[in-house]
Amino acid sequence: MAKGIWDYESAEGYNAGDDLTGYRVEAADGRIGKVDKHSEEVGRAHLVVDTGPWIFGRTVLVPAGTVNRIDHDDRSVWLDRTMEDVRNSPEFDPDAHGDGSAYHQALGVYYAGTA
Repeated sequence: MAKGIWDYESAEGYNAGDDLTGYRVEAADGRIGKVDKHSEEVGRAHLVVDTGPWIFGRTVLVPAGTVNRIDHDDRSVWLDRTMEDVRNSPEFDPDAHGDGSAYHQALGVYYAGTA
């Protein structure tokens, strides 16, 4: 699994401590929702995205390494994955996202494989 899948290091416009809550989230081919929560935790940085009606109100967890650009003026986060990549991601499980958990590993492997 790519080491950088769980950090923001390659995201243009990212500054540690930025509050991304409420930012619009854009996949490579269209809008997927808005940031509900985000984490900068080392080894597990991520966005929790509320997809709204796009995929029937499903919430998805997206590793920080999929973020390629943040536009603070436009309050937007741009991913380097497609809408289909996000739609097909493992089901979000807020109780199972501990570092090293099977869910955390499966999500990292999934997104590393969609690059």
